[in-house]
Amino acid sequence: MIFPIIAQTADFVVIDKPQGISVHKDEQEIGLTTLLAKQLNVEQVWLVHRLDKSTSGLLLFALHKSAAAELSACFAQHQVQKIYFALAQEKPKKKQGLIRGDMVRTRRGMWKLTQEQQHPAITRFYSVSCESKLRLFVLKPQTGKTHQLRVAMKSLGSPILGDPLYGNRQTTARCHLHSALLAFHFSGQFFCYTCLPTDGDFDKESVKVQMTQIIQQEIAEIQQ
Repeated sequence: MIFPIIAQTADFVVIDKPQGISVHKDEQEIGLTTLLAKQLNVEQVWLVHRLDKSTSGLLLFALHKSAAAELSACFAQHQVQKIYFALAQEKPKKKQGLIRGDMVRTRRGMWKLTQEQQHPAITRFYSVSCESKLRLFVLKPQTGKTHQLRVAMKSLGSPILGDPLYGNRQTTARCHLHSALLAFHFSGQFFCYTCLPTDGDFDKESVKVQMTQIIQQEIAEIQQ
């Protein structure tokens, strides 16, 4: 597999990860980092953050140890701005706001949101209607918990379209969750990368128009 390269510097590389690809080594499969290192013809790449197997979009890798340490610290200290797009069919309890609460593990590797606030998962969001029974969500995670965005959407009553764990089991081409923007400072410079999804219901014209407008607005705000 050849991964689309969004950007590459001497210190890091950003790819567009396809959905269905795990960042970890699955059973009897070659891991993503090994595949990417081979593609780039380098000895090793360092994973500094993660996306779920069912999530597509921007994924950042360091190309040497010192870059890995600096970039990992940026993520750990919540200094990276991230925007995800998600699609849902069910109307949410609210169209915008803040989703905040502790997450606890349940059955089958799933998580749920609680009202406790000891170590909360925090997600800002807003949404727009694209067409009948199809709504685009703009998700801005302030923390990085496992399955955070998928659980947040479930808590709104709008599980992500095609989500194999938290969705409505409806057969779709994919889980419609995509990492669309990464913005961060590294070694005194500011970097901002975007990548829009192009498959599944993300490919609908009404959705593409909304995503393009939103990304342009978000970039303008970030650069102010």
